Amino acid sequence: MSDKIRMGVIGAGIMGQQYVRIYQDHPYARVTAVAASRIESAEKVALQYGVPTATADWRTITESPEIDAVCVALPDDMHFEATASALSHGKHVLIEKPMTTSLSEADELVRLAEASGLKVQVAFNHRWLAPYHQGKLSIAAGEIGQPLTAYARKNDTIFVPTKLIPWAAQTTPAWFLSCHDIDLVTWFFASEPVEARAWGIKQVLVAQGIDTYDMIQAQVRYACGAIATFESGWVHPNTFPTMVDSFIGLVAERGHLHFDRKRESLEMSTNDRFIFPKTFLSADVFGTLRGAFPSCLDDFINAIRKDVAPAVGVRDGRRVTAVLTAIHESLANGGANVSVPSFTEN
Repeated sequence: MSDKIRMGVIGAGIMGQQYVRIYQDHPYARVTAVAASRIESAEKVALQYGVPTATADWRTITESPEIDAVCVALPDDMHFEATASALSHGKHVLIEKPMTTSLSEADELVRLAEASGLKVQVAFNHRWLAPYHQGKLSIAAGEIGQPLTAYARKNDTIFVPTKLIPWAAQTTPAWFLSCHDIDLVTWFFASEPVEARAWGIKQVLVAQGIDTYDMIQAQVRYACGAIATFESGWVHPNTFPTMVDSFIGLVAERGHLHFDRKRESLEMSTNDRFIFPKTFLSADVFGTLRGAFPSCLDDFINAIRKDVAPAVGVRDGRRVTAVLTAIHESLANGGANVSVPSFTEN
């Protein structure tokens, strides 16, 4: 491997562009290729960030002997094939969340990753947000006792499924949003999820020709006895002052934690709007992106360079996919209780 880890980025959308920008600024990485289904998109990103190769065929990246690691930044339901190809060709992989939207695919990626010995990290970047990390440390230190319940909410404005992502009908707000919260709460509880039930509403978006849920509410029971509620939706009006209303409340034996990211400490008004700009995950600081998302990407590079396990690995990604699989099975069966499938080794 050369001094700088040679990165290939698959996907040139909002997240793919951030991967390229961050890794082009990284002292131990450089992006050598970017892929997108539309070659014009790949070429535009390559030109903007000085990437030497743009392609419409992601296999050019996964099969290249000149690439050490691959970032998969495709729509939710398209992660498996590119990730499996990268692993089979000896590449470390950073996968955008959720790892997969298919449990069988998640199981196969666990097997492929663990058999290969390669580094695979799932980009649940919220774990790198300082408030969440401090909460985890406080729980682990026993400051508030055993967690009892959690309530997690992520509600996007309707701009997201109607304008921001063209593939909203291929996913749901739970896959797109609650995956972060399920990962966080499971991390906080340090316990296996065992059962889920959920209800959802399809009304607003279906009327606009987008066949997906407006809102989903799910409850998950954990082996430790704790219970969590996960709310996700994306039909808030575009006048809402932030693109996502994000909140987690946790009650424990001797205390509680509240994480409220609606404001992120900054509010702003102009003559025609009032907003809470998002700054914690990623913000331009003196020309460089700083925050939890760049830190997540940096730790993937560190895992490769130092030969240590990624902070969020394939088992974590598989666990979230298993919970969401149970949630969607419950949705399809009128809110029935559904066991969260455990992983089988063979």
